[in-house]
Amino acid sequence: MRVLFAAPALACAALLSYGYYLQYFDNQDPCPLCLLQRGFYLLVLVVFAAAAVHGPKRAGGLGYCAAAAIFALGGLGTAARQVWLQHLPPEHVPPCGPDLYYMIDNFPLPRVVEKLFSGSGQCAEVTWRFLGLSIAEWSLACFLALVLYALWLARRQRN
Repeated sequence: MRVLFAAPALACAALLSYGYYLQYFDNQDPCPLCLLQRGFYLLVLVVFAAAAVHGPKRAGGLGYCAAAAIFALGGLGTAARQVWLQHLPPEHVPPCGPDLYYMIDNFPLPRVVEKLFSGSGQCAEVTWRFLGLSIAEWSLACFLALVLYALWLARRQRN
């Protein structure tokens, strides 16, 4: 059973690693929504890794699955917002805002969180595609898969 919890943790680690590769070796600077999605991938990774190490019984497994599904839903919503921004007509795309580090240094925390979740014009830029999908679209698909996997695993734990 531990392997079933470890597999999505490893998948999240691989996705995060590729994101850092794109950032540091392919010069793809992450936008605020990308950074938020990384945070959700990290949370899902931590939950599934903790479950893999812990090897929970039925109730504990359901708790881990619920937490992973909630975090994956947060990532799904964030990725959906970015995909929506990417498909807006150019005249409706919001203007680019300051980067995350500037916001943290100069804005109160509630304003930073609001700005992160709303995205900016930078979040609408598509500079990378694979099989016709942008990074945000792939992230949307991955978060959907993580939600479905967590629900499947919870159902398996329940039976």
